[in-house]
Amino acid sequence: MPDRFAGVAAEPLAAHEGAPLVQRAGDLLRITLNRPAEHNRLDPADVDALFALFERLAADGGTRALVVTGAGEKTFSSGYTLHAIVDELDARFERMLDALETLPFVTIAALNGSVYGGATDLALCCDFRIGSPGLKMFMPAAKFGLHYYPGGLRRYLTRLGLPAASKLMLTAMTIESDEMLRVGFLTEMVPREALGARVDAYLDHVSRTAPKVVAQMKRHLHAMAQAGLDSPDGRATMAAMAAAYRESLASDELHERLARLLEERQRPK
Repeated sequence: MPDRFAGVAAEPLAAHEGAPLVQRAGDLLRITLNRPAEHNRLDPADVDALFALFERLAADGGTRALVVTGAGEKTFSSGYTLHAIVDELDARFERMLDALETLPFVTIAALNGSVYGGATDLALCCDFRIGSPGLKMFMPAAKFGLHYYPGGLRRYLTRLGLPAASKLMLTAMTIESDEMLRVGFLTEMVPREALGARVDAYLDHVSRTAPKVVAQMKRHLHAMAQAGLDSPDGRATMAAMAAAYRESLASDELHERLARLLEERQRPK
């Protein structure tokens, strides 16, 4: 099956260095996270540009499917840059991911490599996650002393279930591709050389569906998955999570742990 984006120029989403690349082939779109030498980390400027794009896509009605992938072969993304977590962490990352999650068409994370931190939530925002043997993932929030934001905890719980969400969130353990498939983080696992063809197969099937019905069913599936959170107890839980998240953002422990981590990374090897 041919690559639907072959020959389509990749344009930077914004003017800053390392901005995600965007390709459009008719009613299909592909975003490539574009800092391979830095594990395709996301800076605040990337997050702002992605949020603006998702807002436009939700409104214009001209897209049938979106593929999100990373440049290179090592890492899909390591999530939000540590410097931003230290200096600029606010609601923008969660806001961008909520916008991705609620896009009214099919979204696919084509995991070209391992996935870490907030990028695990970015992948969970997509309807499907296709990867290959040899991938790894972990969520280090507990190591940082960061209470994860409500939307991310909700996605972990509703996509992966309580046992897997607890293991990943509460221990910060690394899991590998077989377990990622078993717990539902991966929708499918295919040989690395078949990843592009498998994504194209999904796009081929999506192209034969009715966009309006897809948008309605996606919205209703998400609503049913989250139904318990719309009760008084559920809303109270979400409010408590948001308060704990804000408290952890202001905590000395978070900033001390992140400062030590940054210092360790900057030491000569």
